[in-house]
Amino acid sequence: MVWITGGALAAILLAALTMLFVILYNGLGIFWPSRVQRVQLTDGTGFLGMRLDGHTDPQHGAQVRFKTANREFDAQRQDFRWITQSDVVSAEYPVDVVVLERQANGDFYGFLLGLRVPGLELPENSDPATRLQQALRAIAVQRAERLDPLLDRISAVTDERNRVEVVQLKAAYRKKQAEAHVPPDADAVALLDGQLKELSAEAASLQGQSERLVAERTAAETTLRENVAVFRDGKGTERSITLIDVVRAFRPNAMGIAGKVGHYLAKIWELLSTAPREANTEGGVLPAIFGTVALILLMALSSFPLGVLAGVYLGEYARDGVFVRMVRIGVNNLAGIPSIVYGIFGCGFFINYLGWNIDHSLYAYRLSKGPVFGTGGVLWAALTLGLLTVPVVIVATEEAIRVIPRSIRESSFALGSTKFQTLYRVILPLASPGILTGFILAMARAAGEVAPLMLTGVVNSAATLPLDGKFPFLHLERQFMHLGFQIYSVGFQSPNSEAARPMVYVITLLLILIVMVLSSVAIYLRNRMRKTLQIRTL
Repeated sequence: MVWITGGALAAILLAALTMLFVILYNGLGIFWPSRVQRVQLTDGTGFLGMRLDGHTDPQHGAQVRFKTANREFDAQRQDFRWITQSDVVSAEYPVDVVVLERQANGDFYGFLLGLRVPGLELPENSDPATRLQQALRAIAVQRAERLDPLLDRISAVTDERNRVEVVQLKAAYRKKQAEAHVPPDADAVALLDGQLKELSAEAASLQGQSERLVAERTAAETTLRENVAVFRDGKGTERSITLIDVVRAFRPNAMGIAGKVGHYLAKIWELLSTAPREANTEGGVLPAIFGTVALILLMALSSFPLGVLAGVYLGEYARDGVFVRMVRIGVNNLAGIPSIVYGIFGCGFFINYLGWNIDHSLYAYRLSKGPVFGTGGVLWAALTLGLLTVPVVIVATEEAIRVIPRSIRESSFALGSTKFQTLYRVILPLASPGILTGFILAMARAAGEVAPLMLTGVVNSAATLPLDGKFPFLHLERQFMHLGFQIYSVGFQSPNSEAARPMVYVITLLLILIVMVLSSVAIYLRNRMRKTLQIRTL
């Protein structure tokens, strides 16, 4: 038995470590700047690409996979290319090859020929690579000075238009109700008509402001788009790349260790602090990180108190009988129900029933515009996950209370404590480490669930976060992004799944790290409680 049990533990640890190694190996290396080769083929053509991996094909022999980028100039719009090793005449690493990371169309590989920057003032005595970096910094400054303030003003006007629209909807709804009276309330109708005319004039004025600001921003962006960099790609064709679309430029073949480490850290920061781009295959995952953490915290607030209270009742107050046994059986069975069933329940009960009734009770005036709570949102997703995890908390709470010796209860009663005082001051503190253990297991399970979220509010791309600086600050009705769903979306719904594969490992690693951090905090609190209780008992 020692060998069998020890072998089982070793197998589990080996499987877990293997999984972590695969994720770390494939996820940590994608931001490291790899060298770019210039490859010449036997047919006289050539290309620039990063050599990735290879395999041996029985028909064609050894083949090598290259990341060739320049997606928009490829007929099939692919980032990768398989080359038979025997077709390669030469492969070298030119020092002056430049890699561009762009807002769209992925990366670009080429040799810098020059710059056309009519809107920028750059020194003439610097080399082309230095001038390119200076031009990108100047473009970033002009974007911050010219475009970003306009975007802020457009956003402010849009918020004001939305506020006016809500007031219009309320006034129109009240007018409809006044007209429905028998007889109609003529004074109220006349008053509301005047208010609606004022609101329409204000909305028209705001619409005009928005159009002028959009036109001004378009003109400013068009001016900035006149600044381009001219490159020669691996086929020898000249390409003009708009500088405003470039996120960063670097020369991987000329970079030292310090430069590569700086680039790697910059990419990590971009991943954690920016929104995704290119159909979530590039850029950052900040909205998904925020949505994942917010969902877990809201789930904890909804499931933990209810689960603990239900477990306390079953463990302390409920008398053993047929009904209590059936409840325990039901709770144990609920813990094993597939998560998609909870998603269907959340969609049917929370969204279609509760959300529909909330909208018709509190937001009836804006039903013509669309539902507020009668559609998927972070609140309904958190409550659905709360139902999914609450059986685990109930079972853990009941078992933690049950293992406390009866002598402790009797000692408390002998000192004159009531049942509630014994429960509150003695039983629950002693059972808290076990209760928190159940909560940690429930939280870890909820963090990785995706199926219920697909039915209750998760989206591939969210324009706004559930938390912002606008009243009421926390918008529980908003849809959200989630790291688990990002793994599914990027890995299986991306138009270029091969290019998106590395991002899948990165997002998976982030999700594991978030679960480990949250679980570590809970474990720390549990251990601290345990030490406190040991000191008290001494």
